Parts: sequence; structure tokens; C-alpha cells
Amino acid sequence: MKYAVLGTGMVGRAIASRLVELGHETMMGSRSADGGAEWADGAGDLASAGTFAEAAGFGELVFNCTAGSGAVEAVTSAADALAVKVLIDVTNPIDASGDAPTLFTGIDDSLGERVQAAVPSARVVKALNTINADVMTHPGIVPGEHVCFVCGDDEDAKRTAVELLGEFGWPPERVIDCGDLTGARATEAYLLIWLKMWGAIGSARWNIAIERGTD
Repeated sequence: MKYAVLGTGMVGRAIASRLVELGHETMMGSRSADGGAEWADGAGDLASAGTFAEAAGFGELVFNCTAGSGAVEAVTSAADALAVKVLIDVTNPIDASGDAPTLFTGIDDSLGERVQAAVPSARVVKALNTINADVMTHPGIVPGEHVCFVCGDDEDAKRTAVELLGEFGWPPERVIDCGDLTGARATEAYLLIWLKMWGAIGSARWNIAIERGTD
């Protein structure tokens, strides 16, 4: 399968590099055609770069790894190419302009929902946005039965996302389905806790596990 990764930052590079490592043709998309060229030149024969629209057209499945502030703009610029495709949205609506981080979406909306509204024909799945980039793609670097979350309105799209997460190293029992895309309101808000814990423990290489009690 061919993949597209929109965004050239730490998350985009981690996911694109992991896809190439797994043997998948992968195009990195950015505002300009050469924005991901440096990554592609160093990532091997399976890697290429283009605009957001070119990458979205290339990929059979697309990751949105842009900065939260540019997430809607990025997918809108590639809307035609994203029609009916699974779009895994890894973005977060963090506003770090004040004394403490907040969500620019508020509490009754999410960036995942805004991305879906911008490209209604795409099948958006929110996933991986609660974890550091290297843990997203190599969960084994954190010991234990820690989990990641998915949510989305299309059940088939979520199943496709869970299968791909399995390639990254996430067993299906450690992928928690949070329901429809309104679940992104919760997983995006979790970033406020994640950022606080990063500062408290002094490392981004951590994650949470869910321990179920008995009735």
C-alpha cells in the first residue's frame, strides 16, 4: 500500500520513516513541493516528497501530521485527493500562547471534527495524538501494556487504522476504541495532562496503561 504523510515536523518524519522502514512507498506532503525533499533524500528509494495535494493523491491512506494551527488548511488544500480515503488525524489543537497551554477548539469541539468537516468525503480516524512521536511508531520503547486510542465515524476506517497500528507494534487489544469522532474532544484534551506530566517526570517517553478492576 502507498501512504501519504502531511507535515514535515517531528511527528510527520517519525511516521513517514516508520512506514518506509516497514517497506511502504511513502510521500511526505508540505505546502511547497520541496518541503519534504530533505527527508525523502535521506530515507531511501521508497520515499518521495510533494505538495499536500500531490501526497494525498499518491497515498491510498493518508496521515495528517501537520501543526494543529495548520491542520484544516492542509487537508482543505488536498480535499479532492482525500475523497473516500482513510485519513488518520494525529493533530492537536494546542494553544501555547499564554501562561499555560489551552485548546483553541474549546471543550465542545475538536480538531478531528474540524478536519472531518473540511473534507466530509474523507473517512477521518483520530489516533496516536496522545503519545510522543517515537512511542507512536515504536511502542516497545516503553515497557508494559500501555495503550493508544482511536475514534471516528466510519467503523471500516477504524479497523484499517487498527491494522496499521499493529504494523507499528500496537496489538489490537491495546488500541482502545473511543467511539465516534466526538471522542476526539477527550483525546485532544488529554494533551493538557500529557504536557503537564512530561514536565513532571522529565521525559516524553512514557504512556498510560488501563488496569481494569473486578466487579
